[in-house]
Amino acid sequence: MPHLFSPATLKSVTLKNRIVVSPMCQYRAEDGRANHWHTVHMGNLALSGAGTVIIEATAVEAAGRITPGDIGLYDDATEASLKTAIEAMRVVEDCAVFIQLGHAGRKASSHVPWDGGQLMRLEEGGWETFAPSAIPFKEGDRAPTAIDAAGLVRIREAFVDAARRAARLGFDGIEVHAAHGYLLHQFLSPLSNRREDAYGGSLENRMRFPLEVFEAVRAAFPADRPVGVRVSATDWVEGGWDLPQTVAFAKALAARGVDFVDTSSGGLVPQQKITTGPGYQVPFAEAVKTEAGVATFAVGMITEAEQANAIIVEGRADFVALGRGLLFDPRWPWRAAAALGETIDAPPSYWRGLPADKAGLFRANIVAR
Repeated sequence: MPHLFSPATLKSVTLKNRIVVSPMCQYRAEDGRANHWHTVHMGNLALSGAGTVIIEATAVEAAGRITPGDIGLYDDATEASLKTAIEAMRVVEDCAVFIQLGHAGRKASSHVPWDGGQLMRLEEGGWETFAPSAIPFKEGDRAPTAIDAAGLVRIREAFVDAARRAARLGFDGIEVHAAHGYLLHQFLSPLSNRREDAYGGSLENRMRFPLEVFEAVRAAFPADRPVGVRVSATDWVEGGWDLPQTVAFAKALAARGVDFVDTSSGGLVPQQKITTGPGYQVPFAEAVKTEAGVATFAVGMITEAEQANAIIVEGRADFVALGRGLLFDPRWPWRAAAALGETIDAPPSYWRGLPADKAGLFRANIVAR
């Protein structure tokens, strides 16, 4: 019976447990380039004890950054800037390291959250944004440019280029970002996609571009390494994207060889009304796993070890992914292992920090590279 600390495999990649660090934007980059902040932050997450770390949303072109502080992977400078951080993660811990590739679409060119997070005006350093249709995220915002045929090719090729760069950097896997109101989600939802060509209208048409991007990324990344997709299972708005459409999308992805679906929700429109609570998004992952037959990540207010373990044991998802909880408590996996009576890898340099009542918690994990 799989449990939270049982190993798993995705393609040729072995994951030492079922705990995943969700990608979390840091908004600290400089012109798309990662820096010392990211090396320290990513290294800390690598030492958390999680089996997999997915680094933050990484833009496939400069115009696709959410904020000026987003990291990117779209030229030699951005690629080189990530190399140090990834090498540091490999030195300190033997966890799987994935990257989330995305494009913000109409939610690009925004201020960082602590400066309000609103759309930046062009005169204050903002830039032209792109979307399936010229519909702004918020009423009164500058409208994005509707993507034409050449733009579709440009963006798809940007994902391909980023996937090839990710392979060169040695990432173990890729998560394509099609959630939280960003570009690929904008194509999926009828609330943001009002196109009248082959990429709009019917569900089949609205799925077309996200599926093309997935297929292109899958073809550009080594066949023995996994590629998954993050989705928003519902817009939390009547008439928007919903769970039945998500299941249909997951089935289409499964037919194209997706290795996992990371199941979140929301983010497309300000009018969303989300009902939250412990594990409130787990039923979405369960539905995708059961109906589409693909491995799923469950996310959203998973805070307790017993709760996380039950999700795996009961077969509701294959992995649990934590984000903000690991910012607050970067050693959550250690605490979870102690609570569940499991053992966990830890570097010998940290063994002396183990309390007497936790004897036997740590396994030797000496990374020699």
